[in-house]
Amino acid sequence: MISVQNLTKKYNENKALDSVNFEVRDGEVLGFLGPNGAGKSTAMKIITGFIAPTKGTVKVDDLDVVDNSFKIREKIGYLPETNPLYGDMKVHEYLKFVAAARQIPKSERKDAIKRMVDVCGLSSMVHKTIDELSKGYRQRVGLAQAMIHDPDILVMDEPTSGLDPNQIVEIRDLIKKIGEKKTVILSTHILPEVTATCSRVVIINNGKIVAQGTSDELTADAQGKEVIYIKVRGDRGVIRQTLNEYHQVKDVKEYAGEGKDIHAFAVEVAEGDGRELVFKSAVSNNWTLLEMYRKQENLEDVFHRLTTKE
Repeated sequence: MISVQNLTKKYNENKALDSVNFEVRDGEVLGFLGPNGAGKSTAMKIITGFIAPTKGTVKVDDLDVVDNSFKIREKIGYLPETNPLYGDMKVHEYLKFVAAARQIPKSERKDAIKRMVDVCGLSSMVHKTIDELSKGYRQRVGLAQAMIHDPDILVMDEPTSGLDPNQIVEIRDLIKKIGEKKTVILSTHILPEVTATCSRVVIINNGKIVAQGTSDELTADAQGKEVIYIKVRGDRGVIRQTLNEYHQVKDVKEYAGEGKDIHAFAVEVAEGDGRELVFKSAVSNNWTLLEMYRKQENLEDVFHRLTTKE
């Protein structure tokens, strides 16, 4: 099990991570979900021992990642966002190099390479140079290097970034297959990635954990809430302040609008018909109401609501 407690990472005065807490259970595929710049990659690098935390602890099977960095690296396979490949090497040469770097005994290297070629679907590519491969196949080679020493834990940072739709499906299927036997942490900002591959989700925004649980648990938290989505032309600050003054309104979140004076809000209403309240407010304040609808929140809505910049 991986335990992350009060994890903080500062770069000068900027906090990339701010007192982050979560756990990864054995045999779980955990989706580490957040927008770009949320702190996902920083957390991955600390868990895998690439950088040290400013404060807090990360333990893998009760081993501290700072005090036992080399032992933990033996347990973990890591595919960073920038795939660590040598383009002028052939696939089999690269995997042989990685096997040696991972200190796999010489007598076992051939079998280890063959196993990864089979698992990652690289049999037709082993004699090609890495520069000749498509991005999808380069990701497969990256996964092979991450798993060649048969680690208990696989950490992947944005594994489908930049792939075409067919390649994304291929890598997702491969991750699901791997997740049947290993503990996996998958960082991404792509929601279909989570629903397709992950058993549990941690959502991070601006360096802080804002929600965690299964997809069903996160969306269940929204059941019974009425959320009205609106697009309004008018003064952003006045619109938000006015809506917040109604006692029926529990929360007002802003999300991406359209241009300078068109603003979009998610208005959570505790009682009554929120549509009527918003409509009457727009009329009395002379706002132009361009769009209004309500719906039960799904994971995409939850993510959007929790990670929208205020």
